[in-house]
Amino acid sequence: MNHLKSHFTFTKQQRSGIFVLLLLILVLQSVYFFVDFSPEEIQINQNNLAMFQAEVDSLKRLKIQDNKPKIYPFNPNFITDYKGYTLGMSSEEIDRLLAFREQNKWINSVKDFQSVTQVSDSLLTQIAPHFKFPDWVTNPKPKANYSYSKTSKPKTYDQKLNLNTATAEQLKRVNGIGEKLSERIVTYRTKLGGQFIADVQLQDVYGLSSEVIERTLNEFTVKNAKPIIKLKLNTATIEELVTIQHVDYEIAHNIIEERTLRDGFKSFDELTKVKDFPVKKIEIIKLYLTLD
Repeated sequence: MNHLKSHFTFTKQQRSGIFVLLLLILVLQSVYFFVDFSPEEIQINQNNLAMFQAEVDSLKRLKIQDNKPKIYPFNPNFITDYKGYTLGMSSEEIDRLLAFREQNKWINSVKDFQSVTQVSDSLLTQIAPHFKFPDWVTNPKPKANYSYSKTSKPKTYDQKLNLNTATAEQLKRVNGIGEKLSERIVTYRTKLGGQFIADVQLQDVYGLSSEVIERTLNEFTVKNAKPIIKLKLNTATIEELVTIQHVDYEIAHNIIEERTLRDGFKSFDELTKVKDFPVKKIEIIKLYLTLD
């Protein structure tokens, strides 16, 4: 009994501590019951919130726009399969364009593009602003300066100027030939060694349509061209054949292979049977060959 009593015997300091502890507990309990600890209601300005949300949405749209692939200006005449696919064109629309270009024809306006490819108005609206046509298409020479007339009488050989000595200024007098095209003709002539062998070589000048070539040849023609050494088609080697324009090693190999099968070519027309032969350029290739 005395041992149990010893557990409830406190010193003065201990009793003071117990009293302070009980008092502290009582105070905390009172605070818990009588003080409102609920969170203060926050007042939200709906107008400011709406403005902030609109700004966030605007930044999101700008970010999405920046992440979209950029389309740079391009000439629609040179759209490849991959380029057409990325623009949203169908395979049929791309094939129509490629077939049109294989005819050595050119698209010179947005209207021409839709007429050839038959793309929808919605797709045309998206891609047409990126079309970039040559200067001679977008800025043609005034008709008042044209020297060509469909009703004019064709000039004789003697009346025509020599295409091998014509200057860029003289060439610019032809309807459809501006500064760039005239310089391009002169530059290409220089690349050939300073002269054209025949009028047909104008077909190799980039940017000259068949109509412009026809008008050019009404005013100019090749005169006094120096003779060239022609290759014998039935004995020429691959190394000799590849020196001809539009003939690479693969085509030269195919020519010799076809020549062997035929036991020699009997006419130039038989070249069209050669695998991968550039048929549209045969008139130019024939300039450098002989059957003798």
